[in-house]
Amino acid sequence: MKKLLTAASLLALTSLPGFADPVKIGMITTLSGPPGYLGEQIRDGFMLAVEAEGGKLGGVPVEVVVEDDGLKPGNGLQIADKFMNEDGIKLITGIVFSNVAGATVPEIVDNDAIYISPNAAPSSLAGADCNPNYFVVSWQNDALHEASGVAAKKLGYKTAVALAPNYQAGKDAIAGFEREFGGQVTEIFTSLDQTDFAPEMAQIRAANPDVVFQFHPGGLGITFLKQYQQAGLLGQIPMVLSEPSLDGVILGAVGDAAIGIKGTTHWAADFDNAASQEMVAAWTAKYPDRPITTYAQQSYDTAKLIASAFAKTGGVDDMDALRAALKSADFTSTRGNFAFGVNQHPVQDWYLTEVVAGAGGKPEVKTLEKLRENVGDIYAAECKM
Repeated sequence: MKKLLTAASLLALTSLPGFADPVKIGMITTLSGPPGYLGEQIRDGFMLAVEAEGGKLGGVPVEVVVEDDGLKPGNGLQIADKFMNEDGIKLITGIVFSNVAGATVPEIVDNDAIYISPNAAPSSLAGADCNPNYFVVSWQNDALHEASGVAAKKLGYKTAVALAPNYQAGKDAIAGFEREFGGQVTEIFTSLDQTDFAPEMAQIRAANPDVVFQFHPGGLGITFLKQYQQAGLLGQIPMVLSEPSLDGVILGAVGDAAIGIKGTTHWAADFDNAASQEMVAAWTAKYPDRPITTYAQQSYDTAKLIASAFAKTGGVDDMDALRAALKSADFTSTRGNFAFGVNQHPVQDWYLTEVVAGAGGKPEVKTLEKLRENVGDIYAAECKM
């Protein structure tokens, strides 16, 4: 005969460590429309680390609550409000785009919740408006594209046309590229919902620069590269691109036309360190038909950072201890060198890459050499924490 549990007995059982409620982690990301695969990569990269621990991070059971912002700042703000005020979530991540981050992150950190970015890192939040509750695992927007400026200069180019969407990340992209390129730059701003780049192709042809730098993430990047090829410019004017414009999904869509393009990155799938190899192997086993991108890598590292902090704090009950544990960045990054600067943005290395024909002739990114070592961002000097 089965013995029924009394209410007191059930309460005693559920208070044991094995029955503890999981810590909820909120994820606000872009899952719909042409850029939706970026959010999918962020979600799935994060969950890869969670699944490796059997549903835990740092030994702490977690529940990841995912919501689609639809690339709308108002949606991001609404989701954040729900996470914090209705669901009691104290730790949030996942935002892809800087316009969503710019509207959402201040609300999160001002409500004494912690936001950890796996991607967007606008300059507006890196300097004087830095915050103890705001951490960035990816890069600061400008620093990402400064590497491409360094590469273009190293390759001997003197004039450039630089294109990017007219929002914060696009402005940061062109500013970062110009800062390190040092040559003559013609700026062209596009829009986040643009599908026809014919006017821009005409402007590039008329300017006839030594090199083109363009930042168009997700579906925008696929469209731009295809139209650049169709306009006959790919064989005439070389490109130097940052990692968001050369992710594996873009390369798969563009095909052979991308071979030969130079790029820059903080991580590539061919990195030979053990942490990176472990992640790539796990991704390939789970998603054999999907390339892993830096979006997934950055989010995987975000989960590993949280795991390292939870291993010390046991969760989110002591927020001061959690902030300190996160800031120590006591985890092994898939990219190799990683530390937080004073503004809690990465100090890391940058590499020159080239798109080559890989297995079966499919284009893939090959790492050529290290360009910069232990680089932070210029806004850290303005941060007083």
